[in-house]
Amino acid sequence: MRWLHVMSGVMWIGLLWYFNFVQTPSMPKIPDEHKPAISKVIAPAALFWFRWAALATVVTGALLAAMQGQGYLVNALTLTKGFHAIGIGMWLGLIMAFNVWFIIWPNQKKALGIVQVTPEEKAAAAKTAGMTSRINTMLSIPMLFCMVAQQNAGL
Repeated sequence: MRWLHVMSGVMWIGLLWYFNFVQTPSMPKIPDEHKPAISKVIAPAALFWFRWAALATVVTGALLAAMQGQGYLVNALTLTKGFHAIGIGMWLGLIMAFNVWFIIWPNQKKALGIVQVTPEEKAAAAKTAGMTSRINTMLSIPMLFCMVAQQNAGL
């Protein structure tokens, strides 16, 4: 279960960092005639794996916590003493997964033209999705720290 959690987390955060450090900064450099390859083929496929990796990470994390014994998951989520690091990491992960499914994905569907909207709505959706994705990128750093800190010393 730990390996499934780690592998799905690597896929999720890897794609998050790809979007924010590679794809988004590279888009202005791509000639207009080549941009449909990104917006119609690559981005939708990457977003598919991105959102399902987020869900898989949450589910396998919850299962892994439940397998640790009675009360581990509840203690972590309520930030009981001895569970601060993993609890903070879990809450950050839950916030990030919420952002993926309920802010980034609905707005990306508009930005990529999967859902038809006006040009103004498309621009606003792209801005919201991009900003939320950047927020998730920043949250991923303390989330990863907390998840590693718990198994090495806890807080």
